[in-house]
Amino acid sequence: MADKTPPQKSNNPYATRIDPTKEGLSQDQMHFIRQVELEQWKKRTSKLRTRNVVTGLAIGALVLGIYGYTFYSVSQERIMDEIDEEAKRARMQGPKTGAN
Repeated sequence: MADKTPPQKSNNPYATRIDPTKEGLSQDQMHFIRQVELEQWKKRTSKLRTRNVVTGLAIGALVLGIYGYTFYSVSQERIMDEIDEEAKRARMQGPKTGAN
């Protein structure tokens, strides 16, 4: 399994993570951090939006396919028509009594 402990502090200044609330950062540095985070958020959001659109279109196509197939199969269903015809023939051929 992966080790869950945080990596040891790096000697490279570009690889260290900082906590903006604890570090003494200037306004320019905080502004730059916010800009970078916003750009990263926009990039992730556009990817997610594309995935969501593709997923929505796939689900919509599936639903429309099932809906269309249901109408197609019901329109070809002749069982109820055949049963009605048989019942009509049976009534016509049956004995005529006063109750009929």
